[in-house]
Amino acid sequence: MLDRSDVPLARYTTLGLGGPARRLLTCVDETEVVAAVRAADAAREPLLVLGGGSNVVLPDAGWPGTVVRIASRGVEFDAGEAGAGRVLVRAQAGEDWDSLVALTVTEGLAGFECLSGIPGLVGGTPVQNVGAYGADVSQTVTSVRVLDRADGSVADLPAADCGFAYRTSRFKHTDRYVVLRVDYALPESSTSAPVRYAELARALGVEPGADAPVAEVRAQVLRLRRGKGMVYDAADLDSHSVGSFFLNPVVDAAVAAALGDAPSWPEPDGRVKLSAAWLIEHAGFGKGFGDGPERLSSKHTLALTHRGGGSAAGLLALAATVTAGVRERFGVELVPEPRIVAPPVG
Repeated sequence: MLDRSDVPLARYTTLGLGGPARRLLTCVDETEVVAAVRAADAAREPLLVLGGGSNVVLPDAGWPGTVVRIASRGVEFDAGEAGAGRVLVRAQAGEDWDSLVALTVTEGLAGFECLSGIPGLVGGTPVQNVGAYGADVSQTVTSVRVLDRADGSVADLPAADCGFAYRTSRFKHTDRYVVLRVDYALPESSTSAPVRYAELARALGVEPGADAPVAEVRAQVLRLRRGKGMVYDAADLDSHSVGSFFLNPVVDAAVAAALGDAPSWPEPDGRVKLSAAWLIEHAGFGKGFGDGPERLSSKHTLALTHRGGGSAAGLLALAATVTAGVRERFGVELVPEPRIVAPPVG
């Protein structure tokens, strides 16, 4: 375990924002993570658990207590445990997500290809129920191993107990659980599941609902995401973001109908999902909006970027401006997708 003091947190986030941590513990396996979290909780010390830093806005003031940085590694494949035609993929929380996606494609497994290029670590995927291009991880997760800070116990929660829904789970709006490992079941297949997302289907040259070679799906997803600045690249300032800053809002059918030709998708409960990017642009916030270091991406209106020399306060002010503009223009409330961390009180 690496133990350091007064470490700037900005270097551990894709936004490049965040003040110093009083103490930063880098934990390289499950045992270290559990011990560090239990010790901080026993001492009643303010604790922040940090993964890949790709879906979090950290405060400019930093963190006055301990930050536990998840750096556990290890991936196992078990063809016998997941059932006929499927392989159990057991990945430690500190594994790089896109590297795992690439590995499963190489191993002849399907299920992750539409989630290529998403920055962050394995441990964040069930928290956010990470998804893109018509797929999300809830379709493949079998269990999530967690440390429950309420009593210090470690448990393996089956997928049915994880509360998965659109970009959320039982882990998202609480600091009670620390994800230690995620188990997924992936089919052995060189072809993808049916491609449901029209943009991706066009890129692949297939009809929506058709399948395609897994490797080709991954390649096209990476190409599409790079074109939107959604694959992190130190040289591409448009990728210095948390990806999509706002969730696509889900509204009553009558609200969606009043918006006319706005892109929309029916939900199973009768409501309708809207495109947050469309709402933002049609509320008057075009690509590149902003005159400071915090701006909308020049490639995608849904990404709020930090172009250097800015602050978390400036980024959140930009988010508030966009939120208010969409509310005033359309009467629709945008909800942030990333975790916005506030300094502890007291």
